Amino acid sequence: MENNFNHSQFAHCESGVISTLISSYGLKLSEPMAFGITSTLSFVFIPLVKINGMPLIAYRDLPKNIVKKISKVLNIKMNKKVYSNKEEANDELTSLVNDGNLVGLQTSVFYLPYFPKDMRFHFNAHNLLVYGKENNDYLISDPVFEEEVKCNENELNKARFAKGAFAPKGFIYYPDEIPKDIDFSSIIKKAIKKNAKSMLTPFPFAGVKGMNKLAKKISTLKRNNNDRFLKNYLTHIVRMQEEIGTGGGGFRFLYAAFLSESKQYNLDEKILDEASALLIKSGNTLREFALLCVTASKNLDKFDAKVIAQKLEEASSYEKEAFTLLKKI
Repeated sequence: MENNFNHSQFAHCESGVISTLISSYGLKLSEPMAFGITSTLSFVFIPLVKINGMPLIAYRDLPKNIVKKISKVLNIKMNKKVYSNKEEANDELTSLVNDGNLVGLQTSVFYLPYFPKDMRFHFNAHNLLVYGKENNDYLISDPVFEEEVKCNENELNKARFAKGAFAPKGFIYYPDEIPKDIDFSSIIKKAIKKNAKSMLTPFPFAGVKGMNKLAKKISTLKRNNNDRFLKNYLTHIVRMQEEIGTGGGGFRFLYAAFLSESKQYNLDEKILDEASALLIKSGNTLREFALLCVTASKNLDKFDAKVIAQKLEEASSYEKEAFTLLKKI
């Protein structure tokens, strides 16, 4: 690893970790670029798949998508490993960082003691970097924090071996070999087309159609004797968007930044500018959508299913227009 590690705060943990990791090993890669070239932007609403009894709603591809695809997209040899033994996982991590390696980890937010208690919840796909060790404390660069933090090895082991959905199983990753000559123009073009195809898919529960499917579901919600269900449904939407999803709007802003950065690689600037502006509009609209859900969940007298559903439909229309343009790249 080149001796140029610098902690940075990012919009999203996985894209932030990959940006710092790849850059520290010699290839300068921004967070928007890491997010964009892995075609990570998405939307899915699958009622049959439950999370805490509520439907799966996601604003990006599955966890590990960026870690898995970055090596394929950039032809990087990436070391990846999961463990069945906590002691072995801890010993190997200690050995790696003591040898000067910067290492990415998948963890559970719930067991990381440096997170404020009100921010801890059972989400097993939080990514962070370990860059050293002092006695029994690992030195951590967590992309959602302004400064570096420390974590005792026993506590970190709990976070690395949490049970449940997306169980990390001690997963670690770090680059071994990075190519010198990379054709970013070709890579970006392919990635944009792939993302456009996924967002415009005819499958009714994904992409733009998935956004409209969720909007339709919201429009059918009513107050009745089970107001608790309505409140839980609204807060679940917000949690999936703003906590687990690092902001449904946040991902749209990240992709818009990727499109703007891509202009330097001789792609159609007019299309990139128009699509970027549309995705920023979608991001702002999604945040308004989340605010409407929060307001209604706190005071159900203010719940208006039609208004909330229309706000999500508005965001979907911006995204349909943006990705229809991007198909032409």
